[in-house]
Parts: sequence; C-alpha cells; structure tokens
Amino acid sequence: MNVKKRLEDRDIWDMSILVTGGTGSFGKAFVRTILEHCPRVKRLVVFSRDELKQFEMAQEFPESHYPALRFFLGDVRDADRLRRALEGIDTVVHAAALKQVPAAEYNPFEFIKTNILGAQNVIEGSLDAGVKRVVALSTDKAAAPINLYGATKLCSDKLFVAANNFRGNRDIRLSVVRYGNVMGSRGSVIPFFLNKAPSGVLPITDPNMTRFNISLDEGVEMVLWALEYALGSEIFVPKIPSYRISDVAEAIAPSCRHEIVGIRPGEKIHEEMITPSDSGNTVDIGQYFAVLPFNKTLIDSYVAHRKATKVPDGFSYNSSNNSEFLTVEQIRSLIRTHVNPLFVPT
Repeated sequence: MNVKKRLEDRDIWDMSILVTGGTGSFGKAFVRTILEHCPRVKRLVVFSRDELKQFEMAQEFPESHYPALRFFLGDVRDADRLRRALEGIDTVVHAAALKQVPAAEYNPFEFIKTNILGAQNVIEGSLDAGVKRVVALSTDKAAAPINLYGATKLCSDKLFVAANNFRGNRDIRLSVVRYGNVMGSRGSVIPFFLNKAPSGVLPITDPNMTRFNISLDEGVEMVLWALEYALGSEIFVPKIPSYRISDVAEAIAPSCRHEIVGIRPGEKIHEEMITPSDSGNTVDIGQYFAVLPFNKTLIDSYVAHRKATKVPDGFSYNSSNNSEFLTVEQIRSLIRTHVNPLFVPT
C-alpha cells in the first residue's frame, strides 16, 4: 500500500502527533507526508533544538496553509520541556539523535546524553502524558555495534522495547524501526560523492564496502506501517537492497579517479541489521522482519497473531549477503528519483 492510500484510508490520523528531531531529513519528509495527505490531523508538533531550521521549515509550511502544524523549540535532553511538548499528544515519532560516527568517538558523553538519556525522557514523558503509540527510529549500526554511535542506539532500542514491560494498564505501544543508509540524507555517501565529483577524484574507503539502501519515502512508509500495526516491543527491519560503494562511485562519476583512503575508526566493511545471535527471536512478517524480546511465549503468540514465520537458526541479515544488490543503472535512476531529478553522471 502506498503512503497516500494508507493515510486516506485510516481514521488513525485523526490525532495529535509529535516528531522529535522534526527538522532533520526524516522529520521533514514525515511532516511533509502528513500535511500533504492527511488534512484530518489535529495537531502536528515539530520538536527540535535548532531555531534556524524551524524558521526555514515554517517558511516552507506556512501557518496560513497548515494550521495544524506547530513548532516547539526544545531538546530531548530536557525532560521538563519535553513533557510540556507532549501535553495532548497521542502519537510520538522519535527521530532525534546525534549520528555522526567520528563525532561520537570524540564526544562520547554528548551522544549518551542525547541518544540514551534523551530516549528515556521520551519514554517517561510519553507514559505520563497518555501517549498511545511511540515509534523510535534506529540504525543498522545498532546491530553488533563497534562504534559509540551504534552502541548508544542499541541502548535506545533496548529502552523502548523494555518500556512495554512497565506500561501497566496504559494503552501505549512502543516499537522501533531499524534501517540502513537513507539515500540522499545529510552526511550520506551519495551527496558526498555528488559534491566531490567536480574535483575528478572520489575518496573510496574500501572497494569491497557494501551498505543497505532505503529512500526517505520508504522510511516514512515503514514508520506509518509501524504506527498502525505494531503490537509493542518489536524492532522492525525492512527487506531492502544493498549497494557496493564502488558501484555508487561508478554511477555518479565514471570519469573520476578513485582514491582508496581506508575505513574510518568505528566503521564496518559491511553493515548488518539482524545478527546470527538475534535469529532465535526474529520472525519474518512479509515485507519486514521483526526482532522480538527473547521470550518463547511472546514469540509463539506473535507468530500465531501475525501468521509470521520464524527465521532459521543462525540467520543473519547483512549488507554483503543480501539477495538483492542495486546495479549502477538502478542507482542512477534512484538518484534522479530521490536526490536530484537533473542528475547526469560525470
């Protein structure tokens, strides 16, 4: 089902939504989708700490055309401010995070304060405010993390999953969506290569490197699906293609020379979203996998409810062993669709 039909067919969107990190790449795409396709939304609150980005976003979505949209300046580290923002909210999409791997290695506690303590603030504020649905965004770097950023996001994932254990009789479900590199997002490889192409040289970390690929639209669709269908405690993982970094370079600038610079501290040659250790509590639900808490009774009931299939023991979902890889031509087509419609290889 496409996003437009999902929104138009459901009464679930007659509600008040708060998006943390609402001025980021995902947040803006999510807000744009709701505003364009869901005129029934009561209130849509953009919660973020950057006043300039909020100002710029307000120019794009003026109050005269989008009366349901609100901008709330604040930081997820500030529990009191977050609780104020959550008043009257029934749906939360938690996208706020510090994300740059090298910055995390140099400033570890700053990432802990935002990605872990901030996540707990979102959880506790949502429980106290009577929120009914919470979906938190994660990353492939949270699976078997080797850098601090991934470790903080794994902690965040665990917090959101475990919060379902102490919700009591509250009508709240908290879940996580985990996916790979978002095509065209700030700091990702495609805009980096597009900017570097005029120099005639593209720095390649490792010619064997692979990554998962998902578009912003697919990420938004996944969050909408999770808000509608999550039972609580799941980490949802999409079935998406991989690409080779060398193929991305060829797709963008076939005339450029490649300079092998080596991987940065905290990087992997290949990313994974489900590790072999997770296989015992992972189920296949069609277009997504769901990693569940390791509880046999819960897993068995989930399989029955969802008509899901348990994955084989030892199963892993790795960008290098993916069943689908994007070709050079497919990458070029996706760049035109999701990044720059005027893109021409150089």
